[in-house]
Amino acid sequence: MFKQSAQHVASYYARTYPGPIPLRPTLAGREETEVLIVGAGFSGLHTALRLALAGKRVCLLEVSRVAWAASGRNGGQALLGWSCDMPPLEKALGLERSRRLWDSMRWAAAELRELPQRHGFEVDYRRGSLWTAVLPRRVRLLQEAQADALAKWGYAALRLIGRDELPEWIASPRYLAALYDPEAAHLNPLKLAQGLAAAIERAGGRIYEQSQVLDYRESAAGYIARTAKGEVRGEVLVLACNAYIDRLDRQLSSRLLPVGSYQVATVPLDPELAHSLLPQDSCVIDNQFVPDYFRLTPDRRLLFGGGCTYLGGIPRDIAAATRPHLERVFPQLRGVELEFAWGGHIDVSLKRTPDIGRQGQRYWLQGFSGHGVLPTLAGARAVSEAILGDDALLALYQAIGNPRFPGGTLLAAPLEAAGKAWYRLRDLI
Repeated sequence: MFKQSAQHVASYYARTYPGPIPLRPTLAGREETEVLIVGAGFSGLHTALRLALAGKRVCLLEVSRVAWAASGRNGGQALLGWSCDMPPLEKALGLERSRRLWDSMRWAAAELRELPQRHGFEVDYRRGSLWTAVLPRRVRLLQEAQADALAKWGYAALRLIGRDELPEWIASPRYLAALYDPEAAHLNPLKLAQGLAAAIERAGGRIYEQSQVLDYRESAAGYIARTAKGEVRGEVLVLACNAYIDRLDRQLSSRLLPVGSYQVATVPLDPELAHSLLPQDSCVIDNQFVPDYFRLTPDRRLLFGGGCTYLGGIPRDIAAATRPHLERVFPQLRGVELEFAWGGHIDVSLKRTPDIGRQGQRYWLQGFSGHGVLPTLAGARAVSEAILGDDALLALYQAIGNPRFPGGTLLAAPLEAAGKAWYRLRDLI
C-alpha cells in the first residue's frame, strides 16, 4: 500500500544525524532464530533488545531502514500515558487493572531516561512537558486529569499552571492553562532508534534492512517468514509493523487506519529568541482534538507539528500547510524560514487504545495512534515478558479489545475523516 525506500525521508533528524546513518545488510539465504521480529521501529527494537539481553536469539527484519517510519521522524515527545488517555482503559479493565498499566507507563518513563546511559548513546534527552488548553471548557480537562492522576493513579507530580504564570513557560497568548509533567521528556527519536539497534547487535541480535516480509506461515516448529532473497524460521513471531502491516496480516490491519502526520523545523533561531519561546525548555502539546505540538531542538530550532490527514495522503506543500498553525501559536515567528518539512503515517486504532496481544506464539504491537515514544516501550515490556514466561502485563492489554474499523478497506478512511471533521469543527466553535 505504501512505497518503501532505502533512504530516510529528508527530516530534520535524518539531515542533521551525526555521521552516516548505519546501513545494515539485506537478508540473503536462510536463517534460524528463536524470536523473529518484523519491523525495526520502536516496538520491534525495544522488544528485540529486551529479549537479546535475556539471552534469546533474535532476528529482526525491516522493509526499509531502522526507524524509517514514524519511530524515526516523530515529534520526539515522550509523554506518560496513551493517545486515548486513561478513561477508555479504566472502562475496559477497571480501576485496579488499569492502574497496573499506568504503573508500567511510569516504569517506561524511568527506563527511557536510563537506557541511553546504560548502553552508551546520546538522544538529546530533555525533561518536562506541558499539556495546554486553548478553550475554557478544556481547562477543566486539565484540572480533572490532575485530580484523577492523584486519586486514581497515585501520581502527584503534575502541576497546574494558570494563565498568569504561563508566560514563564511559553511565550504565546493562545493558551489559558497548562499541566506540567516533570517525568515526561523530549528527545531525538532517530538517535534513540539507532542507539537501540546498535545495542541489539552488541547483545548478539541480527538486524536486516531492506528485507520486506512478503508473507509468513506457521510451521510445526514455529513460523517461517519469506523475503525476496531468503527466509527466516523462528519459534516465536512478533509483528511490529504498525501503520505498515498492510497485507502481511489482514486480521491486524483491519483494526488500524493509517493516518498522515507531518511537521516542520525552522532554521536555527537567535539564542535569545529561542529561549524566550520556551523558557523552561519543555515540550508542548495542546488538548484540542487535532493538537498542535512543538519543542526546541538542541540547535535552537522550533520543531512544530499540527496537522493530520485521514485519507492517507500528505500535503504537497507541508511547510505551507503547517505555517498558519505555527504562526497562530507564535506570532513573533511570522515569516520565519522553515528549513525542513516532512511527514509519514501513524497507526490509529478505532478507540485510540493500544492493540497489543498474542495468538499462540504470534505476538503483535500496534495502534499507538500518534503517541508511541513511551507506549512502545511499555508494550515491548509486556510482549517480551510474555515470551519469557510472564504474561500478566500482556493479559491486561489483550483485555482492552480493539474492534475493526467499520466500512472495510474502502469506507473506513472516509467515515473516519467525516467523524474527525465534526470534532475539529466543535473545537473551533
